[in-house]
Amino acid sequence: MESLPDIPRVVQLPDGTHTYLHPAQLPAARPYPGPQVVHQHIHQAPPDRTVQRLALGTGIGAGTVAAGVYFGPLLVGVLTAMAANLALLAFLAAVCAWGVVTVVKSVGGADGRAAAKNVRRARARRR
Repeated sequence: MESLPDIPRVVQLPDGTHTYLHPAQLPAARPYPGPQVVHQHIHQAPPDRTVQRLALGTGIGAGTVAAGVYFGPLLVGVLTAMAANLALLAFLAAVCAWGVVTVVKSVGGADGRAAAKNVRRARARRR
C-alpha cells in the first residue's frame, strides 16, 4: 500500500491570515520553554453507583438501571412534596379542632355542661 501524497494544509499565520502549506514547509514544533500551566478541572465527587452495579450484577438490564437513576430522584421529590402537603393538612386540622373546642367551651353554658354529663353517664353504663 502506498503512502498518501503530501496534501497542503490550511495554516493560520501569526498575523491572523490563513494560507496553504505543504507539511514539509511547516516549521518544526518547538517545546515551550516557559513554565508549564496545568489546567485542572475540579468537580464534585461522582455519585455512588453501588446500587446500580448490584442491579446489573443480578441480571437487571441497563435500561432498568437507567430508569432507576432517572426516576429515583423524581420519586424522592414527589414523596417529599406529598409528605409536606399532608403535614400542612394535619396542622390545619389540629388548628381547626382547637378552634372548635375553644369556641364550644366559651359559648356552652349550662346546656353544654348537662350534655357532657349525659355523655359521661352513657359511657359509664356501657362499661
